[in-house]
Amino acid sequence: MKSKYFILIGSLIFLDQFVKYIVHVNMPLHSEISIIGDFIKLYHIENPGMAFGINFDFKYTKLLLSLFRLVASFVIGYYLFGLLKKKSDPILLLCVSLILSGAIGNVIDSIFYGIIYDNAPMNAPFTLFHGQVIDMFYIDIWEGYLSDNIPLIGGTYLSLWPVFNLADSYIFVGVALLLIFQNKVLLDN
Repeated sequence: MKSKYFILIGSLIFLDQFVKYIVHVNMPLHSEISIIGDFIKLYHIENPGMAFGINFDFKYTKLLLSLFRLVASFVIGYYLFGLLKKKSDPILLLCVSLILSGAIGNVIDSIFYGIIYDNAPMNAPFTLFHGQVIDMFYIDIWEGYLSDNIPLIGGTYLSLWPVFNLADSYIFVGVALLLIFQNKVLLDN
């Protein structure tokens, strides 16, 4: 019974890495392929920082972020083992499995892609732990310049949807399901 969650996690990680590989090999950086008009596209980017491209100008930011992701993945994995031992609610196990799959998928990118795909930023002190996460799914809800009349953020360019990958989707869906079913899964455990 427990093995189905490990099979799910392994399959999701494989799918995430396979899609990233296909995009890396077949799409030049910053190229796009329309899926549904201009609304849903494949758009190949490499994210050197955190979610939504947030990055701090500190020489070892990426190293610290990669180490944090690695430690967080171990903590989530340890938590999942505890939940499996307690025979927790299957929805909770599914949610944590999704979150762990996404975390590991992005950890692989952060730790190894600098070496595998030689995509560490130019200013990186070394390539291990400095890989850039490959993102490719883009849903264009709205993008454009905000009016100068809007306080604080006026006059800036804004895109209402980031470019993301399958690992990001796994984390998002896992957290969303936890929020939707929180009363059922958290009160029952």
